Amino acid sequence: MPPSRSSRPTQRDIAELAGVSITTVSHVVNGTRAVAEDTKLAVLRAIEQTGYTGDAIARSLVTGGTRSIGVAISLIANPYFAVLIQAIEREAALAGYTVLLADTHDAVDTERETVRTLRSRRVDGLLITPSPGDGSVIGELISLDVPTVLIDRLSTRTDVDQVGAENIQSTSALTAHLASLGHQRIGMISGTAGLSTSEERILGYRLGLGRSGLTWSEDLVACGQSSQAGGALALSTLLALPSPPTALVVANDTMMVGVLHELRKRGLRAGIDLPVVVYDDVEWADLVDPPLTTMAQPIEEIGTQAVRLLLARINDPARKAQTMRIPPTLRHRASCGCALVHSH
Repeated sequence: MPPSRSSRPTQRDIAELAGVSITTVSHVVNGTRAVAEDTKLAVLRAIEQTGYTGDAIARSLVTGGTRSIGVAISLIANPYFAVLIQAIEREAALAGYTVLLADTHDAVDTERETVRTLRSRRVDGLLITPSPGDGSVIGELISLDVPTVLIDRLSTRTDVDQVGAENIQSTSALTAHLASLGHQRIGMISGTAGLSTSEERILGYRLGLGRSGLTWSEDLVACGQSSQAGGALALSTLLALPSPPTALVVANDTMMVGVLHELRKRGLRAGIDLPVVVYDDVEWADLVDPPLTTMAQPIEEIGTQAVRLLLARINDPARKAQTMRIPPTLRHRASCGCALVHSH
């Protein structure tokens, strides 16, 4: 008889139910030795009947791995991270891995504790979106030879695998598009200082200005702290200038929400009173009036490639570190102030 639901089934229970030895059950569960097909099927039927799940940590001592990966990410930093996590889980499942998710709250101290907690669970590798000011955490992982892939916020390191969207050329293109419409005072609302994505998008903005023959002005850049409230405050700062910008580049969609709220509060409309473009794309981008011109990140591809890079590192620890920059896609709508909306 299978054990009652109140007790946790053991390998002994499986062995008794299948009529085999505990050693045979162990070989089937851990894949440590070939077992006759009929015997294997009997053990698998007993496992299914009892609901046995085993002890992943104990098995890891034998097999050398738990077939799990840890994901350390800030769940509040950006709405698109939810889509990213779905892509990660899907790709991991295809390879037979489970995902352990932990929230870093975008704070280095929390991130450090989160990473150590995941490592204590004996994950086979880590996917991590570095917090602002991070450096020692990543350095520690590399020095300990923990398979690691950085996602979204990439570093200048050459000893760690990384995958994220291309930021510089794409933000340059957004800026140059506004310049092509005749704007000479183009403002920018940038993300949290210290993040590689923030710095790269500012660089792209400056590059777009230069390519358009426009002069960089520090006054035309306001930090929106990568938050909705910060985006609104940054817009207020820019509009209070003696000569405010006539068009605006917003560095992410969270800040764009704040910009839209602030414009509405002032009785202004995006694309009419103030042309705007935004790096990031959200489901509602084409539902607002006017629809937003955006640079859509390849979120699902980033998640998929991150898992593939991590599994490649797990399987071949000596392989050369790789950095992948995946280009985003321009979604040309009407908030940029164009009379004609066309798609690229």
